[in-house]
This record gives sequence, structure tokens and C-alpha cells, in this order.
Amino acid sequence: MDKKLIEEINYLAKKKREKGLNKEETERQKVLYKEYLTQFKSQFDKQLDNIDVKMPDGMVIPLKEIGKMNKKHK
Repeated sequence: MDKKLIEEINYLAKKKREKGLNKEETERQKVLYKEYLTQFKSQFDKQLDNIDVKMPDGMVIPLKEIGKMNKKHK
């Protein structure tokens, strides 16, 4: 995660609590939140891609394959 992004989000959040934000700062905060969530979701997806599940029969299956199997059965 980009440290500068988090610092700017925190700065604007603190300013919002203490003094309020002008229109430009409010818009900037929305953009930063959106970017943060995009990065967070990407990192989370990468972590999930590295998880394997050991089935009761001993077979090891990547978690993303289990997700695909569940979608087919619905």
C-alpha cells in the first residue's frame, strides 16, 4: 500500500473532524478512498490466490478453484 496515499487520507480525515473540508478537499478525499479500496481489493485478491484448502480426502485445491466450483453448482 502506498504510504503517501494513506498519509493524505489520514490528513484529510483529521482536517475533516477538526475544521471541515472545502469542496476540492472533499472531492480529493473521495478519489483517495476509491484508490485505497482498489489497492486493498487487489492485495486481498492476491492473498486469496495463494491460499490452498486441504479437502477431507487429502487433496489440496487452490481456494480460487473452490470458488469456481461453488459458482457452477448454484
